[in-house]
Amino acid sequence: MSVLIGPAEIAQLAPAGYYIALRIGFAFPIEETNALSSDWIDHYTKQRFMLYDPTVRWAYANVGCIRWSEITLDDPKRVMAQARSFGMRYGLTVSVFDSGKDQQRSLASFTRSDREFSTLEAKLLQVYLTRRHTETAPPTNLTKAEIEALGMIKDGRRLKEIAFQLKVSEGAVKQRLKNAKLKLGAKTGTQAAALASQYGLI
Repeated sequence: MSVLIGPAEIAQLAPAGYYIALRIGFAFPIEETNALSSDWIDHYTKQRFMLYDPTVRWAYANVGCIRWSEITLDDPKRVMAQARSFGMRYGLTVSVFDSGKDQQRSLASFTRSDREFSTLEAKLLQVYLTRRHTETAPPTNLTKAEIEALGMIKDGRRLKEIAFQLKVSEGAVKQRLKNAKLKLGAKTGTQAAALASQYGLI
């Protein structure tokens, strides 16, 4: 399917709100968008629903997409019923997983108050999450030297220290950091080091 959708289309497809978590590693996503109502977010957080939410449990155990009405998991905290009382009567959950080395998962839930999501809408949203999951994948083209320099930046070392320790010129260190910034889409060495750390590269 070649149709590309973005945030504006997502807001139209999910007028009651949506939540997207990209590249969840050990605990936290690399990128998160929460466009659900603030009242629901407050209630959900205070009730600690995350551990009991059938949509989250389904997303961690499966790959693909499912309408909330099709989820048959136990719901002891009545999360789904309470979501309906906050205007989220219909929902769709999507889950994408890398089975390779990274083993990272992206998940999303989209909601409406008026009707079920159509099969076409479900496919569009699944394609969207899959694309975003791929776009936020860690780069595989960083060299060992670039990763080494980023690790030292993360540790708070200055260029002179890095050059001395690696037995190269400051210019060589600058070039490594410039290459790493380009590959990571970062503006500064510090930002590049932070991204590399998030990706588990350093």
